[in-house]
Amino acid sequence: MDCLFCKIIKREIPADIVYEDDEVLAFNDINPQAPTHILIIPKTHIATLNDIEEPDLAMIGRLQYTAAQLARERGFAEDGYRVVMNCNEMGGQTVYHIHMHLMGGREFTWPAG
Repeated sequence: MDCLFCKIIKREIPADIVYEDDEVLAFNDINPQAPTHILIIPKTHIATLNDIEEPDLAMIGRLQYTAAQLARERGFAEDGYRVVMNCNEMGGQTVYHIHMHLMGGREFTWPAG
């Protein structure tokens, strides 16, 4: 498998890791779109949101829980933040390993681009 995020999980490619547990890895985005921009990924490879199956539901909740915890730790949970998951090309997905973008530290507008 030639998955960029799987290589980060295996430590074959360096990343600025900010959180890790048995199921989840979180690291700073190399092209941040906000003062804080963290990618939160499952350690299990799932290519897209369309590939999530019922046994994955607890892990998906773990991604969301991790995002909220990181926002609290970084001090912007109360002010607000954005969490985004893209799916496939038209949805803006560029790495085909599901991942959540946690962005905070600035005001966001709607609609998103």
